[in-house]
Amino acid sequence: MGRYYNGDIEGKFWFAVQSSDDGEFFGAQGSEPNYIDYYVDDIDAVEEGVANCLEVLGDNKERLDKFFADRDYYNDDDIKQVWLDEYKETATNDTIQTMLRWYARLELGEKILACVKEHGECSFTAEL
Repeated sequence: MGRYYNGDIEGKFWFAVQSSDDGEFFGAQGSEPNYIDYYVDDIDAVEEGVANCLEVLGDNKERLDKFFADRDYYNDDDIKQVWLDEYKETATNDTIQTMLRWYARLELGEKILACVKEHGECSFTAEL
Protein backbone atom coordinates (compact mmCIF):
# COMPACT_ATOMS: atom_id res chain seq x y z
CA MET A 1 0.00 0.00 0.00
CA GLY A 2 1.36 3.40 -0.88
CA ARG A 3 0.80 6.94 0.24
CA TYR A 4 -0.32 9.31 -2.47
CA TYR A 5 -0.67 13.02 -3.00
CA ASN A 6 -3.22 14.56 -5.31
CA GLY A 7 -4.78 17.88 -6.25
CA ASP A 8 -3.08 20.23 -8.70
CA ILE A 9 -0.25 17.69 -8.79
CA GLU A 10 -0.38 13.93 -8.31
CA GLY A 11 2.06 11.24 -7.39
CA LYS A 12 3.08 8.61 -4.90
CA PHE A 13 5.49 9.13 -2.04
CA TRP A 14 8.49 6.84 -2.14
CA PHE A 15 8.03 3.88 0.20
CA ALA A 16 10.35 3.91 3.23
CA VAL A 17 12.21 6.90 1.77
CA GLN A 18 9.94 9.93 1.64
CA SER A 19 7.85 11.49 4.37
CA SER A 20 4.26 12.63 3.74
CA ASP A 21 5.19 16.11 4.98
CA ASP A 22 7.91 16.57 2.34
CA GLY A 23 5.83 19.36 0.75
CA GLU A 24 6.78 21.59 3.68
CA PHE A 25 10.36 21.59 2.40
CA PHE A 26 9.10 23.66 -0.53
CA GLY A 27 7.10 26.15 1.52
CA ALA A 28 3.76 24.33 1.42
CA GLN A 29 1.63 24.62 4.54
CA GLY A 30 -0.39 21.66 5.74
CA SER A 31 -3.28 20.88 8.04
CA GLU A 32 -3.64 17.41 9.50
CA PRO A 33 -5.83 14.60 10.37
CA ASN A 34 -5.23 11.61 8.00
CA TYR A 35 -4.18 13.89 5.19
CA ILE A 36 -2.13 17.03 4.82
CA ASP A 37 -3.71 19.63 2.55
CA TYR A 38 -1.00 21.74 0.96
CA TYR A 39 -1.11 25.09 -0.73
CA VAL A 40 1.90 26.92 -2.14
CA ASP A 41 2.19 30.04 -4.27
CA ASP A 42 5.66 31.25 -3.29
CA ILE A 43 7.65 30.33 -6.38
CA ASP A 44 10.86 31.64 -4.80
CA ALA A 45 10.54 29.13 -1.93
CA VAL A 46 9.91 26.30 -4.38
CA GLU A 47 12.83 27.27 -6.59
CA GLU A 48 15.06 27.53 -3.51
CA GLY A 49 13.96 24.06 -2.39
CA VAL A 50 14.63 22.56 -5.83
CA ALA A 51 18.05 24.24 -5.97
CA ASN A 52 18.84 22.90 -2.50
CA CYS A 53 17.93 19.36 -3.59
CA LEU A 54 20.13 19.65 -6.66
CA GLU A 55 23.01 20.96 -4.55
CA VAL A 56 22.75 18.13 -2.03
CA LEU A 57 22.46 15.49 -4.75
CA GLY A 58 25.33 16.85 -6.84
CA ASP A 59 26.53 14.25 -9.34
CA ASN A 60 24.21 11.69 -7.82
CA LYS A 61 21.21 13.38 -9.47
CA GLU A 62 22.48 12.44 -12.93
CA ARG A 63 23.54 9.01 -11.69
CA LEU A 64 20.10 8.32 -10.24
CA ASP A 65 18.41 9.62 -13.41
CA LYS A 66 20.48 7.11 -15.37
CA PHE A 67 19.83 4.33 -12.84
CA PHE A 68 16.05 4.79 -12.90
CA ALA A 69 15.76 5.47 -16.65
CA ASP A 70 15.05 1.84 -17.49
CA ARG A 71 13.84 0.44 -14.15
CA ASP A 72 10.35 0.05 -12.77
CA TYR A 73 11.67 -1.21 -9.44
CA TYR A 74 14.91 -1.19 -7.48
CA ASN A 75 16.55 -2.38 -4.32
CA ASP A 76 19.49 -1.03 -2.37
CA ASP A 77 21.75 -3.85 -3.52
CA ASP A 78 21.18 -2.86 -7.17
CA ILE A 79 22.22 0.70 -6.37
CA LYS A 80 25.29 -0.48 -4.43
CA GLN A 81 26.36 -2.64 -7.36
CA VAL A 82 25.95 0.11 -9.95
CA TRP A 83 27.85 2.60 -7.78
CA LEU A 84 30.66 0.07 -7.36
CA ASP A 85 30.78 -1.07 -11.01
CA GLU A 86 30.27 2.25 -12.77
CA TYR A 87 31.60 4.83 -10.32
CA LYS A 88 34.10 2.76 -8.27
CA GLU A 89 32.38 3.98 -5.10
CA THR A 90 30.99 2.07 -2.16
CA ALA A 91 27.49 3.20 -1.23
CA THR A 92 26.35 2.43 2.30
CA ASN A 93 22.72 1.86 3.24
CA ASP A 94 22.69 5.28 4.93
CA THR A 95 24.14 6.94 1.83
CA ILE A 96 21.57 5.28 -0.39
CA GLN A 97 18.67 6.27 1.85
CA THR A 98 19.91 9.86 1.99
CA MET A 99 20.32 10.04 -1.79
CA LEU A 100 16.89 8.54 -2.41
CA ARG A 101 15.23 10.85 0.12
CA TRP A 102 16.64 13.91 -1.66
CA TYR A 103 15.91 12.45 -5.11
CA ALA A 104 12.28 11.73 -4.18
CA ARG A 105 12.01 15.20 -2.63
CA LEU A 106 13.35 16.74 -5.84
CA GLU A 107 10.72 14.90 -7.88
CA LEU A 108 8.00 16.38 -5.68
CA GLY A 109 9.56 19.84 -5.84
CA GLU A 110 9.79 19.76 -9.62
CA LYS A 111 6.07 18.90 -9.84
CA ILE A 112 5.21 21.73 -7.44
CA LEU A 113 7.41 24.15 -9.39
CA ALA A 114 5.84 23.25 -12.73
CA CYS A 115 2.37 23.66 -11.23
CA VAL A 116 3.13 27.07 -9.68
CA LYS A 117 4.70 28.26 -12.94
CA GLU A 118 1.64 27.18 -14.91
CA HIS A 119 -1.15 28.18 -12.49
CA GLY A 120 0.44 30.67 -10.09
CA GLU A 121 -0.31 28.31 -7.20
CA CYS A 122 -0.38 24.64 -6.30
CA SER A 123 -2.68 22.69 -4.00
CA PHE A 124 -2.45 19.02 -3.18
CA THR A 125 -3.39 16.55 -0.48
CA ALA A 126 -0.89 14.09 0.96
CA GLU A 127 -1.84 10.87 2.74
CA LEU A 128 -0.21 10.34 6.11
